[in-house]
Amino acid sequence: MPTDGSDRVDLDLVPVEFIRPRLMKIMVGAVVVAILLAVIASFFLPVVVAVVLGVIVVVPTVVSTWIVLRRRIWLSGNTIHVRGGFRTKQLSVPKVVTAEIAVRTARIDNVTLRLYDGDSRVTIALALYTQGGGRELPILSLRKLADVLWTTELVPAAAIASVLVDQLKAEARDAGLHERPLFRAIELVRSTGRTPLATLTDREVAELCSS
Repeated sequence: MPTDGSDRVDLDLVPVEFIRPRLMKIMVGAVVVAILLAVIASFFLPVVVAVVLGVIVVVPTVVSTWIVLRRRIWLSGNTIHVRGGFRTKQLSVPKVVTAEIAVRTARIDNVTLRLYDGDSRVTIALALYTQGGGRELPILSLRKLADVLWTTELVPAAAIASVLVDQLKAEARDAGLHERPLFRAIELVRSTGRTPLATLTDREVAELCSS
């Protein structure tokens, strides 16, 4: 059903506004380096070749920065939208055929939700953790995501919805990390030695709620 966008809920774990200043500095720096390189090269090479060399240096950085700045993920109604650099794909949550929680352990640990509706695959970052703390999806985003996962008849999706409900309850009462299901997912993977990347089984997802 079409929507006017008024029910849109952002699902970006790290809002682009937080990283925009740094990315812009990187892009400006790349442009400055490319110009200097082109000027220096023009003393030894034809001007056209020097300019092309500068373009080759700067274009990858500019394009990658532009893609990151454009990327957004949001929920509207029962549909998840993912905007990349050149297109926006959509996933209908009630139609999902697979729903998984994946954990990557490294210097920065992260927990993601992976969904597939038969046409599109979507990965949503749920939490990032470091030794000094972490960042988790806000309560509103978790609640809306949990609500929409209940619209599917897929049992794993319902189990993940329960995990998200427990997570938002923990966030609401400002519980410690070890009381939060998403952080316990990191601990579970580390305890089983399935690093650096693991997909939780249905039983492990259920254990996150019962802990």
